[in-house]
Amino acid sequence: MESLLRLFSAPLRQKLATLPNQILQEMQEIRIREQRPLEIGWGRQYGFVSDQSGLCDHPASAYKPTREDCASLLETLTLHSLYTFEEELRRGYITVEGGHRVGLSGRAVLEHGKVKLLKDIAGFNIRIAKERKGAAAKVLPYLLDMKQGAASLHHTLVVSPPLQGKTTLIRDLARIVSSGPADSGGRCLERGYKVGIVDERSEIAACVKGVPRFELGPRTDVLDACPKAEGMMMLIRSMSPEILIVDEIGRAEDAAAIHEAVHAGIRVIATAHGLNHDDVKQRPVLRELLAERVFNRIVVLSQRGGAGTLEGVYDALGKRVMLPAEPVLSAAGQAAWREERGSPSSHIIDWTGNPALYQGRPSAPGRGTS
Repeated sequence: MESLLRLFSAPLRQKLATLPNQILQEMQEIRIREQRPLEIGWGRQYGFVSDQSGLCDHPASAYKPTREDCASLLETLTLHSLYTFEEELRRGYITVEGGHRVGLSGRAVLEHGKVKLLKDIAGFNIRIAKERKGAAAKVLPYLLDMKQGAASLHHTLVVSPPLQGKTTLIRDLARIVSSGPADSGGRCLERGYKVGIVDERSEIAACVKGVPRFELGPRTDVLDACPKAEGMMMLIRSMSPEILIVDEIGRAEDAAAIHEAVHAGIRVIATAHGLNHDDVKQRPVLRELLAERVFNRIVVLSQRGGAGTLEGVYDALGKRVMLPAEPVLSAAGQAAWREERGSPSSHIIDWTGNPALYQGRPSAPGRGTS
């Protein structure tokens, strides 16, 4: 948090420093809007930062960042060179050291009908990245593919709305899978795997001059600040990954690159924005990937019990997945399992809108189901 506070002007730093330590530790967002109330988000709550000290209930009592506050922040974010950050200004965000992403709002400058850059920037949303080792330990057993004799991973899609743990989960998956038994305790993985990460927004690895600042395991290679589709093909050609990890897929070119990776025998772990399983299938590209059964595991996260709450893990047909060991547990073990994870369910989610798939009967051969 100290490194993040250094981005701000002295008045902003002073106001944020008056917040209780617990809120500072749990903080997820800082929203700075010129001449409008300074707002923060932590846990599942939002509040305004008082003009005096701590939090306040009413926006009229909140500190209102000045033009000087916003100009100073933009200068710091762009290292005093807006021209150097023209591409970031076009995309609407800048990623800073530590993997924190700063969203920008202002006036769009168009060229040939497309956004060339943003200017008159007066709004900032700082999304705070946090490394949580062990975040993937609970979900990892659901993702194991034992068909090849030694445990590998299924092609996996992680779904949730923003700020609910997708990136944190796949970052920790990379660390565990790359480390192998050293991190899984020998219970899940028999060896470590070569992992390739395409980190388009510099959030997964938080690279500084190409070197990850988050721990990703000893066998992980990162392609930083590269478009996902192009980056996946580059890693496949140059780094021979066994597992490929990307964040926030959704474009047609992303799907094409995922197909190439799957057909090359590379396991893919990806994330996508979605409120829930029904929401995801409304997006054409994701609906196509799900209909083709490219992803053998779909992990749904929420913030119901805090960021990263595991709502469910489903197979390619939308059927809830349980651990293979569950049916042979003792009566006491089964009771403990149900208390922690809920009763085994045969509930099937219709990912595709296809009635045959809803009944668990694929109407056509799928791809990428190995």
